[in-house]
Amino acid sequence: MRLALGHGFIHVYEQPPKVGRGGPMHHLGIETDDLDGLIARMKQNGYSFRNAVREQSKFKYVMIAGPDDLLIELFECHEPERWHLKP
Repeated sequence: MRLALGHGFIHVYEQPPKVGRGGPMHHLGIETDDLDGLIARMKQNGYSFRNAVREQSKFKYVMIAGPDDLLIELFECHEPERWHLKP
């Protein structure tokens, strides 16, 4: 499910968690246009990530634990026009 937010969106990935960590969904995805810069700023502020950046053909992403251990996927699209929401 995609929720419009200004010119972007929040992607709610509706899959039950693979391990018992509570909560009804697997993860929440948030797009950025500069994943490397965002990660650098977050690391400077003490955040740690669950894994290294994973590169796919259409996007790259990293996971971080959010409140209540909900996984948050930060991602950057290599083809952003594919992800634009239609009005």
